[in-house]
Amino acid sequence: MTTLASGTDTLTRDALTVLQPGFPGTTAPDWLLRRLGEGLASVGLFGRNIASPDQLSSLTAQLRSERDDVLVAIDEEGGDVTRLEARTGSSFPGNHALGAVDDVNLTREVAHELGRRLAACGVNLNWAPSADVNSNPSNPVIGVRSFGADPELVARHTAAYVTGLQSAGVAACTKHFPGHGDTAVDSHHALPRIDADSPVLERRELLPFRAAIAAGTRAVMSAHILVPTLDPDRPATLSLSILTDLLRGRLGYDGLIVTDGMEMQAIAATYGIERGSVLAIAAGADAICVGGGLADDETVRRLRDALVGAVRSGELPEERLAEAAERVRGLAQWTASGAAASTPAEGSASMASTASTAEVTRVDIGLVAARRALTVTGADDFTPLTEPPYVALLTPVANIAVGDETPWGVAAELAHRLPGTETAGFAGEDAGDAVLKAAGTRRIVVVVRDEHRHPWMAATLDTLLAARPDTVVVEMGVPQAPPRGALHIATHGAARVCGHAAAEVIAGT
Repeated sequence: MTTLASGTDTLTRDALTVLQPGFPGTTAPDWLLRRLGEGLASVGLFGRNIASPDQLSSLTAQLRSERDDVLVAIDEEGGDVTRLEARTGSSFPGNHALGAVDDVNLTREVAHELGRRLAACGVNLNWAPSADVNSNPSNPVIGVRSFGADPELVARHTAAYVTGLQSAGVAACTKHFPGHGDTAVDSHHALPRIDADSPVLERRELLPFRAAIAAGTRAVMSAHILVPTLDPDRPATLSLSILTDLLRGRLGYDGLIVTDGMEMQAIAATYGIERGSVLAIAAGADAICVGGGLADDETVRRLRDALVGAVRSGELPEERLAEAAERVRGLAQWTASGAAASTPAEGSASMASTASTAEVTRVDIGLVAARRALTVTGADDFTPLTEPPYVALLTPVANIAVGDETPWGVAAELAHRLPGTETAGFAGEDAGDAVLKAAGTRRIVVVVRDEHRHPWMAATLDTLLAARPDTVVVEMGVPQAPPRGALHIATHGAARVCGHAAAEVIAGT
């Protein structure tokens, strides 16, 4: 395709406006600032862009010096998926922990506090919450990112999260429409497929999205999944039947539709990001998210040119592109107006009565939630540890959405309480023998993540518990396998505060 001039005509500006790119580094590159001047209205932030709250505030101020209403988006779910605290682990438990507590006031308050921290750093659009119903225990990409497997529970907590987040002035982006929970394939790697009939989809996948829409979610993110009942040919992100007929038509949603990352293999390996972006806008999407792996000016130029070229060739109606761009600008204006900022989350006054402490401060609401989310088995016969243990971390392959840069486990928190605690990661069929050899005579604390999904992990626990029945087991994924060990703690997530709460139990503090 011939490269188009970078002028500021309406068509070119609209094509830039619908893009939501990422970028490298902790300061805005010159090309990004230039594109903001030419019409780009959104940027996406990832862990690589954030070193500290002060640095993030400086970065967003830099962006706003070029465009004061820029949408600054982030993938900050709390829990396992954190960008704000990618280097330390999150101060907030994720959705599965909140679903385990099942207190909508708590969920609302956690989301409000997370939103308050984002807003204080200049972030005004959060690609959260996940409204996926985790109906498939083998799901490799959703898991603890879901509130649970019960559609009604997921629906009420999705609505509470949307309300809490937006009451802090940060737009919620409910994902992954029409629901990514019943998949056994990660859309980062390939195109998943959900073979459910219409009645099942209606009462399971769609219920939480209806709740989010009723709660006023400002954005919805599409999923790169094939749902033949809804569209036998195209994944949801590229489907007119799913985005326009279903989401806009039947569900009555009129806010912004954002695509999941277009560089994910479910789209990039099947349609390519340029063709995929054109098809997504034509299908009803309003913003093209790209930048988790592709983050440069060349990508922005290629996508801009693909959209402009599609309009000029007649493949993409110009009015559809203009409508998409107007929705992006409309959300930017909502966030810039501060319409929802500084409004207390509904129900927050009842927080103290439902929490485990007499007074809950904003600072510790995440820890309060993590403590309440624990499911502890064997505590009656358990004597807290007083000597430093050996912590064995059974490490599965990292979920791309989570990333492998964020620390997890209980070792660091136990080391604060029991100095001398040692730890190492293990994987594979010989992990059990390796742990026993490394631990020596020390008490073993073994930390797992989704034991039910990893046969080698279950076999390792068999080996450890046969040799050392006093082993403590901490499950930081979905607690699908039966609890075992001298003490079994299910944290329902691997956020830093989940490890903190588990360590308190183990050390009796």
